[in-house]
Parts: sequence; C-alpha cells; structure tokens
Amino acid sequence: MIRVLVADDQAIIAEALAALLRTESDLEVVALAGTAPDAVRQAADVLPDVVLMDVQMPGTADCKDGIQAAAAIVTARPATKVIVLTTFGRPGYLRRAMEAGAAGFMVKDASADRLVDAVRRVSAGFRVVDPELAAASLSIGPSPLSERETEVLAAAAGGGSTTAIAAMTFLSEGTVRNHLSAAIGKVGAGSRAEAVRIATENGWL
Repeated sequence: MIRVLVADDQAIIAEALAALLRTESDLEVVALAGTAPDAVRQAADVLPDVVLMDVQMPGTADCKDGIQAAAAIVTARPATKVIVLTTFGRPGYLRRAMEAGAAGFMVKDASADRLVDAVRRVSAGFRVVDPELAAASLSIGPSPLSERETEVLAAAAGGGSTTAIAAMTFLSEGTVRNHLSAAIGKVGAGSRAEAVRIATENGWL
C-alpha cells in the first residue's frame, strides 16, 4: 500500500482528493492537513510515502506555505515524496517546488487518472512534472528578488501603507521603501501594484 497525506486548506478539495485516492486498491489516505505547519506535523506523525501538497495554505513565519512545508518534510524524511498541487500553473512555483525537493508538480485541473498515476510514479522514485510548465520555468529563470524584497513585496500585496508594511516586516519605513523600489526595478514594473502582479503571476511570491 502507498500511504498518502493530503494537505489542502480547502476542506472540500482535500476530502474530494482523499475520496478519489481511496477508490484505488493500492492507495491509503492516512491523514489530512489544513495548514502548512500541520502538514509538517502530520507527516512526522504518520510517515506517509507520498504527500499531496497545496501551495497556498495558511502558515507561520517559519513555514509560510506549502512549498516551505514540502522542504521541511523532505529534509526531515527524504523517503517521503511530495507532489505539489496548485490551482495556478505558475513557472516560479515549479522552480521553487523543485528547489524545495518536491518529486512532482501538478495543477489541480489534471485528470483523476493523471493524479493517481503521479502518486504511483513518485512513490516508485520517478519525478512527475508538467513539461509545458518546466519549459516556462526555464524561460523566465529564477526570481530576481532577494529574500527581503520578496518578503516586503508580499506584505505590500495586501495594499497596506509603508508604515503597515514596516510593522509587519519589523523594518524601518526607509528600508521598506528601498526594498520596494528595488523590487519594482528588478521586475520591470512601473508601480508597487504592478510589481506585486508580475511577481505573483510568475510565482515569485
């Protein structure tokens, strides 16, 4: 039996994925997780063979999303294989997922047969990656943003003031303005809002 952990913050989707997998005689869903830190905890507790991991899930400062959770799980137990699932096939997500040690990357509109096949393939030691996304990821390259610029731009995505962003990131307002200016220039945007849009569409946030 292939033991599977399903991690998705949308309960309906998590339960639908679990129900789908349970129809297969060689797959066993051993746990569900609704946040990135919960996925890491559950993986340590139930020791799944494969984790289906959503990208955009609630997290903490130490484990912000599904990709960081994937990295933590693979680091703690390399035998566990992670397939990152996302609604949006953004090239930057794919690059980040592979750098985190994920064995697979799929969009959620993939067919049920493809998903089941992916679980079996990564369990057997293979990688499963959408070829079109792989090509797109290579074409746009890695994120041009530094870790701090990414953090500040992500905070800016909520539309808050410089003062609010400074409070969220524990930086001075001047430093926030400098990081925002650098990020805007690096992504070729004309404004903070456009920089957020470009970085989001490329999966850099």
